[in-house]
Amino acid sequence: MPLKEQWILLISTPLYAFVILLEILLSHLKVKGYYTVKETITNVYLSALNAGLDLLFRVIYVAILLWFYNHRIIETWSSPLLYWVMIFVLEDLAYYWEHRIDHYCRFFWAVHVTHHSSEEYNLTTGFRSSVLQPLYRFIYFIPLALLGFQPIDIIFVYAATQIYGILVHTQFIKKMPKWYEVLLVSPSHHRVHHASNVRYLDKNMGMVLIIWDKIFGTFQEEEDKDPVRFGLTKPLDQPHHPVRIVTHEWESIIQDLKQPVPFTTKLKYVFMPPGWSHDGSRKTANELRRELFESEKKI
Repeated sequence: MPLKEQWILLISTPLYAFVILLEILLSHLKVKGYYTVKETITNVYLSALNAGLDLLFRVIYVAILLWFYNHRIIETWSSPLLYWVMIFVLEDLAYYWEHRIDHYCRFFWAVHVTHHSSEEYNLTTGFRSSVLQPLYRFIYFIPLALLGFQPIDIIFVYAATQIYGILVHTQFIKKMPKWYEVLLVSPSHHRVHHASNVRYLDKNMGMVLIIWDKIFGTFQEEEDKDPVRFGLTKPLDQPHHPVRIVTHEWESIIQDLKQPVPFTTKLKYVFMPPGWSHDGSRKTANELRRELFESEKKI
């Protein structure tokens, strides 16, 4: 394991242990009920599957990134400071687009949905990983390698920003200062992202910087009039099944592909946004949101 990743583990492991135990204690003392044993075990289980797959596949995706780095269009950066600032900003932007496509393309949503499937929201929810994501996540980092960022540094920055991404999975922090929420993803922003309320679906995709959502039109403030409900719009029948927790959306896709419709329509069931249907029997998040806004206008 590279030295930089060892430092990440040395810093993050005791930090996670401390804040999670503190949140569990506060949840118990304040009778919040933010944690249950089954959901916490499921979160740890999914994180272990993701980490194991990442380790198995790492040699392949690092080799691919190295190939692109060896064909880079920027040979060297003018200063170390500029190098590290730009790798952070561009990696965060790459993550935004990966995350957005995970939500707007059903094929990738079938992978990512696992992260959203819990009706609880606490720090361990951040470990509820999209198990198969290591198989394709690196593709979004290929432009960084072409721009002259070393693969080992790309992986390091992603791991470092993930620490922040996990820490925003909390209900104990209501709002951060206004200047903070202008620039950075806050717990409030990320609660919106995990909500099943129609208003909040497919919003706030950023890992560290919230500016991408504001630039590209996916930002949504948490509103008092619409308290967040966590989980999926359609709860799972077997939320703790060790296999179906990962495969349930793939099973739904297969059922849709069995319909007697043209091949092009079948492709749409795979690659259009979740909720798309050829006959209008189901609706996408954007369609549901338009209906919500129209109904609010009439009130």
